[in-house]
Amino acid sequence: MLNTRIVIISGPCGTGKSSVAGMLAENSVYERAVHVHTDDFYGYIRKGYIGPWLAESKDQNTVVAETIAVCAASFAEGGYEVFIDGVIGPWYLEPWIKVAHTGINVYYILLRPDLQTTLLRGVNRKGPYDLVDPVVIEKMWKEFADTGLYESHVIDTTNHTVKESVKAIKDMLNENKLRIGI
Repeated sequence: MLNTRIVIISGPCGTGKSSVAGMLAENSVYERAVHVHTDDFYGYIRKGYIGPWLAESKDQNTVVAETIAVCAASFAEGGYEVFIDGVIGPWYLEPWIKVAHTGINVYYILLRPDLQTTLLRGVNRKGPYDLVDPVVIEKMWKEFADTGLYESHVIDTTNHTVKESVKAIKDMLNENKLRIGI
């Protein structure tokens, strides 16, 4: 098995996941790296799409989570360091734990600024498909307010710039912290 890794950057909308994952991939110590933006996978659904924050989206979200994990594993097996950015709660880690059991190192990091900061960042995003509804952002933030066994994977990014968040994550990766499935 190649010595590659998958780094999942998770948290609610508006926490800086995409910016952080992109910067980590661009500055990877590996020869090859990829940034997988999980929102894109939802955009592939052309019929039967359900907003992933809605209760009735569970089956859809499970399929998408499993698909993303397979995609990430394929990149890792091909020698890429993989940075995943997405709203991946502990409740969707099973596919990633399966990937870890194949010998790929999988890390799980949760960005969680305080609610006020998350809302401010979230509603001010400008991407064409960015979720900016404050009611939905707050709902997602509350779902990540207590992550149980994964609370030690949380980084409070309330006062962080993107570069500061990247540095905190790099430090944790260098210390081999936050692995899952071991």
